[in-house]
Amino acid sequence: MAGRKQRRARYYGTKRGRERAPLASLFAVVSILVACAIFLGVRYYLSRETDGDVGSSEPEPTTESQTPQTSSDTPRETQISHEPAASDDAPTPANSAVKVKGLYIDAWTAGIESNIAEYIEICNTTEINSLVIDVKDDRGQITFIGGDESILPASYNIIPNIDRLVSRLKENGIYTIARLVCFKDPIWSELHPELAIRDVYGATWEDAGGVAWLDPYNMDSWEYIAAVAKAVAQLGFDEIQLDYVRFPADGRLSEKDFGNAGFEITKAEIIGEFIEYIRKALEGTGVWLSADVFGIIAVTRGDHESIGQDLDIILQNVDYICPMIYPSHFANKSQNGVGQIINGILFETPDTEPYDVIYNIMLMIKSRLPADGNHAVVRPYLQAFTASYLGAGNFLQYGQEQIADQIQAVYDAGFDEWIMWNHSGALGSYENVISLMRSENSDGSSSGTPAVNND
Repeated sequence: MAGRKQRRARYYGTKRGRERAPLASLFAVVSILVACAIFLGVRYYLSRETDGDVGSSEPEPTTESQTPQTSSDTPRETQISHEPAASDDAPTPANSAVKVKGLYIDAWTAGIESNIAEYIEICNTTEINSLVIDVKDDRGQITFIGGDESILPASYNIIPNIDRLVSRLKENGIYTIARLVCFKDPIWSELHPELAIRDVYGATWEDAGGVAWLDPYNMDSWEYIAAVAKAVAQLGFDEIQLDYVRFPADGRLSEKDFGNAGFEITKAEIIGEFIEYIRKALEGTGVWLSADVFGIIAVTRGDHESIGQDLDIILQNVDYICPMIYPSHFANKSQNGVGQIINGILFETPDTEPYDVIYNIMLMIKSRLPADGNHAVVRPYLQAFTASYLGAGNFLQYGQEQIADQIQAVYDAGFDEWIMWNHSGALGSYENVISLMRSENSDGSSSGTPAVNND
């Protein structure tokens, strides 16, 4: 599409001259509006507090050969119609244990025996086969006691006997993912202010929420995060998932001071090197490595907002990449006057079109995967919450239908893994997901077989 636009611009600007001037002017106005929509969409996405990154202000080329299904031209049932076969376009790392269908649960939920018993029952009777558990949260708390004693000052007994918890989950064939928040860390920043991001006045810098962050340019902060990761690997988790693996996105951004390092290497490059450092620290443990990123980086190039996440770089450094593509987190018309352009389509209220938003984002990611297959598997985070804060007309109540639409969109785009996110992480927050999975299972269209072969 971009090529056609360029050809049209050249045609109107040279061959027809003044005769086409009004049309050329109209085209210029439309182009400016498109660019503004993308830019404002990026700015809005970064104001939402999840985790991830951005890229350049230029829109991705559309995947015109793959027409997205819409509610107007292809009716869809609440049930999920199909899942890609293993031979489809979603590659898997060698010896991977499972195609993840997962739920995030917070440490406080995971630390209660009765909750874990219920989650095990859910995994044994539905398609859910994986659990993401906080081992280091965005408060800076390490949620278990163990590992190198150097990390004990930030360790809390939120999940007692965590090694037994991991063993129990694996005994039930459940794939275990440890969520490890990296640089957003007020606890270690207070204990070791020399590792924190500093401001131009020499004090510890804080984001819009008053939270201090570790400096990604400081390799001593890398060593601390690596120590936590190695302690987690010793617990027996199948995978470590890095979150907040980026620079801050809000607050007094112009007052951050990274010294000479900030001029010698880009933020995206240093984040790439950090992930590679963690990968090397985990060599020999048998643990898979993944990273959460902003969903907006799928519709932009590079590191436009200077947060350090570049889709093309991160794809090369982890086993799994988990873009958080919640429809609610893309700009709607009431927020920026335009909406969000995704894959060449303008969505004025993205949260009200979960299938089309997810489908088109996944197509854009797919178009950027290296042809040689040497890249991370894409496993998106999907929305399991209702964004009522967006205001009337800008959101939907996310029930079984909206959950099913998102999953179906992932499958229809040629991918086969997903994780559901609700920030509370409590059992009740996934009622609609669990009801849908149980309905699917009762229809015979999904399986409750264990995720991991323990033989």
